[in-house]
Amino acid sequence: MRSKRILIGVTGGIAAYKIPILVRLLIKKGFEVRCIMTPDSSEFVSPLVLSVLTNHEVQTEFISSKKTWNNHVELAEWADFFVIAPLTANTLAKMAHGICDNLLLSVYFSMKGKTLVSPAMDLDMYNHPTVSRNLASIQNDGVKVLQAEFGELASGLVGQGRMPDPENILDEILNELNANNLSALKNKKVLITAGPTFENLDPVRFIGNYSTGKMGYALAQVLLQKGAFVTLVTGPTNLTIEHKNLERIDVVSAQDMFDSVKKSWANQDLGIFAAAVADYKPKFKDEQKIKKKNDEFVLELVKNPDILGWAGAAKMDNQLLMGFALETNDELINAESKLKNKNLDFIVLNSLNDPGAGFANDTNKVTILSKNNKKIELSLKSKYEIAEEIVMYLEQSI
Repeated sequence: MRSKRILIGVTGGIAAYKIPILVRLLIKKGFEVRCIMTPDSSEFVSPLVLSVLTNHEVQTEFISSKKTWNNHVELAEWADFFVIAPLTANTLAKMAHGICDNLLLSVYFSMKGKTLVSPAMDLDMYNHPTVSRNLASIQNDGVKVLQAEFGELASGLVGQGRMPDPENILDEILNELNANNLSALKNKKVLITAGPTFENLDPVRFIGNYSTGKMGYALAQVLLQKGAFVTLVTGPTNLTIEHKNLERIDVVSAQDMFDSVKKSWANQDLGIFAAAVADYKPKFKDEQKIKKKNDEFVLELVKNPDILGWAGAAKMDNQLLMGFALETNDELINAESKLKNKNLDFIVLNSLNDPGAGFANDTNKVTILSKNNKKIELSLKSKYEIAEEIVMYLEQSI
């Protein structure tokens, strides 16, 4: 996937302002990106900006500024995947009826690879019967249409017609590129736990930790892109994720998470338990807010259920289980002990002694240990990149 060449075609809609962000996201993922534009689209986004971001000249006309021919056939052969975003009603109509009067359309009609379009226009235009017929027509030609979203439009109206955010377009591109991918994880059912758990002291206070859920959510995102069906059991977090193959279950306490895991685990192929579950909870929860009366306050705690230990004990021969261990001392010894005692197939070791790793950071540095005594160290990267490498390791292990 990282060798794919993505060609982005930009047409003359206000949503074109989002394209530089999409370009940056694709390049960050390792793709080679180039852009072509209709002449009118330069009123909404600068060709110079896209040229700097892609490190390639942005082409808008058949004849370049240097009086050389911009060969549409070469562009079409170069691209593995063509994205037209935003797609205006005008360009859509030309695609549907074979009208080829600019460079972008010439490339489209020369493409042998997949084309994805993201229409964006005002709601009355988007809902017009002609636009619906034209979208159906290009879908019959094999074009993937990313439906417009509901939201506030440039006209001030609210309705369907908004181009999805670049992050959502990126997800759709990755999904399409993985559609023919023979990943060992395609159609597998994966249970992921993520985020912290909160153990209530009274109606306004709780015991918790600094986990944000970023690592678990990154793993969910990568697995969804691989074609897996993901059940995400998540503690309190501000993160969001949407996908047709995702079931999200929001919980608060360790007991809540345990109850959800018990209901789901038997039907899963793989479990990745990345949540930072509180080991203890208050023995008693006050029904009213605890008042500050004494100089000392003694809090009695009891053990929470061992969710990972239960899943390891209940694991069937056809299931794989990966746990996470965040350690502050004797890291390898503690992780290896957890791997064995909880009947895990793999464990991912985090150390708070590594700068940039652990809770709340956007980066992580981990070591993967397996029950077969294999050890792989992953250097400091973004949590998404770490998730990609963990998933790649799992693909090779299935």
